[in-house]
Amino acid sequence: MKLRLVAAAGLALTMAACAPSTSSPTATPSDGGARTGTLKVWLFDEPNRPPKEKVVDAAIAEFTAAHPDTKVDLRYIPVETRAERFKGAFNDPASAPDVVEYGNTDLPEYAAAGGLADVGPVVSTWSEGSALTADAKATATYQGKLLGIPWYVGVRALYYRTDVFAALGLQPPTSIAELTTDARTIHGKRPDLFGLAVGGQYTYAALPFIWDAGGDITSIDSARSRAGLKAYTDLIAPDNCPPQSCADLTGGKTVDLFAGGKAAMGILGNFNRAAVDAGAAKGKYAVVPLPGAKKGSIAPAFAGGNNLGIMRNSRRPALAADFLTLLAGQRYQIRMYDAMGNLPTLKTAGDAVAAKDPFLKPFLATIASGTKFVPLNPGWGKVDSGAVLPTMIEKVATGQATVDQATSDAAKQIKADLG
Repeated sequence: MKLRLVAAAGLALTMAACAPSTSSPTATPSDGGARTGTLKVWLFDEPNRPPKEKVVDAAIAEFTAAHPDTKVDLRYIPVETRAERFKGAFNDPASAPDVVEYGNTDLPEYAAAGGLADVGPVVSTWSEGSALTADAKATATYQGKLLGIPWYVGVRALYYRTDVFAALGLQPPTSIAELTTDARTIHGKRPDLFGLAVGGQYTYAALPFIWDAGGDITSIDSARSRAGLKAYTDLIAPDNCPPQSCADLTGGKTVDLFAGGKAAMGILGNFNRAAVDAGAAKGKYAVVPLPGAKKGSIAPAFAGGNNLGIMRNSRRPALAADFLTLLAGQRYQIRMYDAMGNLPTLKTAGDAVAAKDPFLKPFLATIASGTKFVPLNPGWGKVDSGAVLPTMIEKVATGQATVDQATSDAAKQIKADLG
């Protein structure tokens, strides 16, 4: 899901694991391939919907022109109430839409509820399907089945103040060691600035450190995970980002600090560009990939984003497949980037937007180097909604627990939630 929505993307969904009886789209759909009638589509509402709506309306106009006797019943659903809406649709085929937008971290629970169709056969015959990267497809794959087409992705990289770096004679860091040294140097010489804004409740900033060290969420108490967590929490310190200010710092507050000119560096997403440009940092920053421990390497980033899927109980799967591949195709991914800043998942579309907007290069380089994802397990919602990882980080940042103690506690809860 787009990362401004991803803060809500892992909310626990209480859904009965019931699989509707209709079959998923195949080479011979259950509706016999009929391509007329009314297609029901659910897309997420946005705080700034008009640009998205304009692009989607254009896609609908093209779609209906190519499909006589067809109508599209489009509804924008609030992200905050999606759990209840999807649960109802899974349990009541008569009210279910055909095409849906959903957050990729919601995938395990939706899959466990039996609500999404396998679109692998659709993608395998789609002319643009080969442009989907393996990492992108992984965020829509559950137990070997492709349950959607990744529509857009969001990743984080390192924003830094070019004026501050120039004044202090610093170069953009190319390793975690350099990043840490630069952060402490900046705060030491400019105590009015956090060197690198890092937060105890900013999970998606901490995970790259853990993943780069060879750790993982499901083995959070391993030696490698602990090493990565220590590298991150060591930055929540008086010589960079003091615990009294940063222990409870969230991703949103980190964006505010950097945009407001109160931090020299921040781990922010491509989707945070507008917020930064609206603040004091406008025109005074650049972006590079977040470095890993090895000099010149890139730390793995969390690949958040949204997928487009077909409901398993769709009454018009063939029609749904036609609309799905149109809206998820290169032309409309590019138009969605122009309208909303959504980073394309098709390599061809990504190359096209990068050619006209150099800002995207560090984010695309991050994706190309390899991204990571949350555990594809229906219990992930419990881990996320229970704030297991932020609690672990904050305990270390505030001195309530050592890295070993905090990770041991978190590992027990993760194991219980994932089953």
